[in-house]
Amino acid sequence: MSLLSIFAGSVLPIVTIAAVGFTLGRVRSIAVEPLNTVTIYVLTPALVFHSVATSDLGGETLLKIVGGVVAFALVMAALAEGVGRALGEDEPIRSALVLVSSFSNSGNFGIPLSAFAFGAVGRATAVAYLVGQSVVVYTVGVYLASRSGGARGLGSIRRVFELPLVYAIVLAAGARWLGVVPPADGTAMSTVQIVGDAAIPLMLILVGIQLANTNYGAAVARVGTANALKLVVAPAVGLAIAAGLGFADTTVARRSPGCSFSNAPRQPRSPH
Repeated sequence: MSLLSIFAGSVLPIVTIAAVGFTLGRVRSIAVEPLNTVTIYVLTPALVFHSVATSDLGGETLLKIVGGVVAFALVMAALAEGVGRALGEDEPIRSALVLVSSFSNSGNFGIPLSAFAFGAVGRATAVAYLVGQSVVVYTVGVYLASRSGGARGLGSIRRVFELPLVYAIVLAAGARWLGVVPPADGTAMSTVQIVGDAAIPLMLILVGIQLANTNYGAAVARVGTANALKLVVAPAVGLAIAAGLGFADTTVARRSPGCSFSNAPRQPRSPH
């Protein structure tokens, strides 16, 4: 698979949809918050439920993915904290450096990219990644954000239990374990799929709108260190964790967010 075909089939659709959102954000004043609310409380839970319930990934694999994401975020947070202290960064810049270096846009960008590049397996892997990262964001991330403001704010950690996507993955996993998942081609699951699929283009449009409203001049001067950590250190850490968890020779490893594209052709699924 050439780099050009990878770009045309996986990256170009994302850039195009995000560009639509960017253009819209430039020519019209768009209220992002209501759209985010719809995405978080309606579309993403449907996407999560359908992806997990109909995925070929086993429960052990899903647990490995979530565990790997948690480990990745904690390792990157520790490394970024060390770099920030070594550079003499004070609060709130140091906490911002840790947050930016440790957490990626695994929802708005990661899920569409994985879906375009790797199909259903990639989407299910990205959904599991998002769930694992959300747990860390609303625990370690909340602590770091509150630390930068000079307050504890640990009561906000309970927000992780207010996220519909957490309950969506629990329900989907429970349904799979009990063997009560409705037929994938039935009315119920088809309806859930339609709602969930709407999350992907809306996520990308929101990314474009947010980019249109970003103050680049104020941001560019402070992102050099964070970019180095994300573009150089993070891929190495992610690949090391994936290999340590036993994903090195599996389809999930080749299709996980952050891992390199495989040049091997996709194998036909065995009827058995």
